[in-house]
This record gives sequence, structure tokens and C-alpha cells, in this order.
Amino acid sequence: MLISNLEILPDHRIVRHLGLVQGSSVRSKHVGRDIMASIKNIFGGELQGYTELLHESREEATERLIQQAQGIGANAVLNVRYSTSSIAAGAAEIFVYGTAVELAQRD
Repeated sequence: MLISNLEILPDHRIVRHLGLVQGSSVRSKHVGRDIMASIKNIFGGELQGYTELLHESREEATERLIQQAQGIGANAVLNVRYSTSSIAAGAAEIFVYGTAVELAQRD
């Protein structure tokens, strides 16, 4: 599955537009990570626990997008965008969306 944030791909021809596909992941903070984040807030530095959490969420949301695209016969998702929002205190959503297409097979 080809994933791109471009609207069109050089040297590729779109033969079928299949529509919007999406994936999301909602995660909550971990108490242990909160304690370490509080310490980091005092001394400064990257909050690695949260960085890992967001990375895992992006991967999960992207995998769900790919599964939805494959389910409707796409071989690519173009114009992919990510968004983050707070759902509740201590919980956030990673949302990914794009346009599912079928690209012509290359010779």
C-alpha cells in the first residue's frame, strides 16, 4: 500500500477514486508516565514516554487507515493528513485521513 501526503504522484496514473478513508487511535496517559513527565517539567527535556505513546498511536491509526483502504480495493492513499485532539482529561486521539485510490499498474 502506497501512502503519501501528495495529491498526485509523479509517474503514476489514478484509474479509480474510491473516497475518503480514515483511522484513529485514542490513548490515555499512564500514571507512571505522568510522574516522569512531572519530573521532566521541573528540569526540562523531552517527555520520551509521551513521544513513544504518540508514535504508537500514529502507527495504530495508520494501520487502521490502510485496512480500510484495502477493504475497498485501494492500492494507495493520497493526500494523507494527521490530526490530534484532546478527548477527555488525560486522553487524546490521533486521527489520520486520506483519499483512497487505485493506481494503474506500472510496467
